[in-house]
Amino acid sequence: MTHPSLGALAALVGTWRGEGEGHYPTIAPFRYGEEVVFAHDGRPVLAYRQRTWNIDSEAPMHVESGFLRGQMDGHAELVVAQPTGFVEVATLALHEEGGAIVLDGERAPVGRTPSAKPVEDLRRRFRVEGDVLTYDLWMTYAGHDDVHHLRGVLHRG
Repeated sequence: MTHPSLGALAALVGTWRGEGEGHYPTIAPFRYGEEVVFAHDGRPVLAYRQRTWNIDSEAPMHVESGFLRGQMDGHAELVVAQPTGFVEVATLALHEEGGAIVLDGERAPVGRTPSAKPVEDLRRRFRVEGDVLTYDLWMTYAGHDDVHHLRGVLHRG
């Protein structure tokens, strides 16, 4: 049983696997395999882990981890660290949409290490309907403002 303050966020708990695709004006389009885990240990927070790999070679591509903090006044808070030198702290509006649980993030400035690429901000959207999790990520980088970068479709399993 999840902590009561998580409310609708409990729908995220589990291991999700599937595929995603990425594009950006500065790179060639690409596809990837992905696993996302939202874990709960009784506290009012979900632990978040994500990893991706090249579909053809299975070589690791990206990984990130963090926390999704419990529901507060229709909002949740996402804290994510990436080994590329980024830290993301975002507020996500939580609502229902046609039977799905949706988390819509606002553009969140990115904290960066001195050697990280100059990404300015990120924005995420998660949608859970039954055993399907979809997400989208937008990014501001290299003079391109709030451009859609990633989309994934994952299945609980």
